[in-house]
Amino acid sequence: MGDRVRSVRLGHYAVPLDQAVSDAKVATGRQRPLTQIDVLTCEIVTDDGLTGLGFSYTTRAGCRAQFAHAKEIAENLLGEDPSDIGRLYDRLLWAGASVGRSGAATQAIAAADTALWDVKARRAGLPLAKLLGAHRDAVRVYNTSGGYLQAPIEEVKERAAASLADGIGGIKIKVGQPDMREDSRRLAAVREHIGADTPLMVDANQQWDRQAALRFGRAVEELGLVWIEEPLDAYDAEGHAQLAAALDTPIATGEMLTGVPDLVRLIDLRAVGFLQPDVPRVGGITPYLKVAALADHAHLQVTPHFVMEIHVHLAAAYPRDSWVEHIEWLSPLFEERLRIDGGRMLVPDRPGLGLTLSERRHEWLVDDVAFGTAE
Repeated sequence: MGDRVRSVRLGHYAVPLDQAVSDAKVATGRQRPLTQIDVLTCEIVTDDGLTGLGFSYTTRAGCRAQFAHAKEIAENLLGEDPSDIGRLYDRLLWAGASVGRSGAATQAIAAADTALWDVKARRAGLPLAKLLGAHRDAVRVYNTSGGYLQAPIEEVKERAAASLADGIGGIKIKVGQPDMREDSRRLAAVREHIGADTPLMVDANQQWDRQAALRFGRAVEELGLVWIEEPLDAYDAEGHAQLAAALDTPIATGEMLTGVPDLVRLIDLRAVGFLQPDVPRVGGITPYLKVAALADHAHLQVTPHFVMEIHVHLAAAYPRDSWVEHIEWLSPLFEERLRIDGGRMLVPDRPGLGLTLSERRHEWLVDDVAFGTAE
């Protein structure tokens, strides 16, 4: 009969940041500063004694909705073979079919889907990257957390230098303020500080219209940026395609898209040079792999957004050597730490994701619920 899912435990945690951060969405008055990351966890235990851990997340709002939806569908996993991940994904989708196949509904499924992949890799005794078929044991890594807009430029420069000294290979800073000249000043200062040969990216967080994005892109082409990220509204696929065709600097976007069809549209329109799917946002590892296969067929780079704890494995299993994003905000939730050396993040050699929840998590618990029997 094979192994079966014995229990499922869901948790909602509010993990505080060391300091509030602001990007262009705050500078333009669309959002408030970010002070915490809300995380939905899913822990699965099987009859064979295997455990799997998965998680999703939200910023500012939405995790209570994810948690509520996960509670309604989680029992559909009980008694099922945890290796049948594709079938179980469809089962969870149909359990909540009336709320659709994107957004909070599939973000809730993402936590369970990731936990099932964790179980499968642990059963094989392999890191997830190896289970998927790794192309490398380490992935190029860039830092984002030091480049937010609330920080004075001197602090941004200092943190960029510290990241490079710690072995991180590239630096990304935030742009997209109402005064584009201030963006240009900050960007030029960072480029001068880290040198012409250090990989440098910028992220406008969707705050430009098409004309402003084109004007900025042309103005900074001499700086040799790796990419310009989210210059336009995330759903303006046609605008991103026009911008990509007009500029030498590649365009990166996709992190905010929560459905596979929206990401596929970016691929079909050749709207990006770097596609940025996010496992928790797109609905899990299962849909992420579908998008990644299509991106590879289109000869695109895939640079997954945030959640380095999951994405280091997926980036290592992607045929094209791209980047993973270093943001340490979720690190307190886990006992383990990712290692960085020579500009690359090393794939953990532990089975599965190689993660366990930290004892400190109880400090940030908002809600939890369990289904099935733990013993």
